[in-house]
Amino acid sequence: MIITFRGNLSELLRRELKGRERLEYALNRRASVKDVIEACGVPHTEVGRLTADGREISFAYLVNDCERVGVYPSCPPVDVMLPTLLRPRALSGINFAVDANVGKLASLLRMAGFDTFYRNYVSDQELMDVAIREERILLSKDKGLLKRKGIVFGHLVREIVPARQLAEIVEFFGLKDRLRPFSRCLQCNGLLLEVEKLAIIDRLEPLTKKYYNSFCQCSQCGNIYWPGSHRENMVKILYGCCSYREG
Repeated sequence: MIITFRGNLSELLRRELKGRERLEYALNRRASVKDVIEACGVPHTEVGRLTADGREISFAYLVNDCERVGVYPSCPPVDVMLPTLLRPRALSGINFAVDANVGKLASLLRMAGFDTFYRNYVSDQELMDVAIREERILLSKDKGLLKRKGIVFGHLVREIVPARQLAEIVEFFGLKDRLRPFSRCLQCNGLLLEVEKLAIIDRLEPLTKKYYNSFCQCSQCGNIYWPGSHRENMVKILYGCCSYREG
């Protein structure tokens, strides 16, 4: 079987295969095209389209030794709410589950207003279960995790710097028009609600009492937020999402 990995997918192949766009793959058993792709090192979450001798196929397709298979990357913007042959059951909304290896990304996604599950200490199995049960997009740098059975929507994060990771996700999933800045708690993901200053004044530091009058409070954990000097840096990060270019 001849299998061709298009675009940047060749960079995700196993070390000994990396960079080789066209491979000769010997089948020693009946296998789905998904199994073959992942045996070569590429997580199925990174694949946007598959062909066998020019015909569109699904992940479940059983490949033959004499076929030519084309593996194409997902091309942004990826609309996870639109059914496709590879992912016929679309998502009803945009929600994320974030792995610890990109943990800082979680608070930035929340800052941008996206429902984001994240815990410091959670097993791969627990994280995967949450992603499946709550229909969340799994974000990770762990190729092995993204290959797990049951994961439908996910993304292998390429960027290193958290601010650029946020921009990568916004660009990849076409979320620029879905940003709702400062609407979620950075700590627990709860929704923020406006609160009267008098209702929380006993919890404020003296300088905060003096200089700020607009406050929000998390509906879940009770954390208090106000537009302090830190917000300027946050706004710069959000602005960067709209001007992001990969590389």
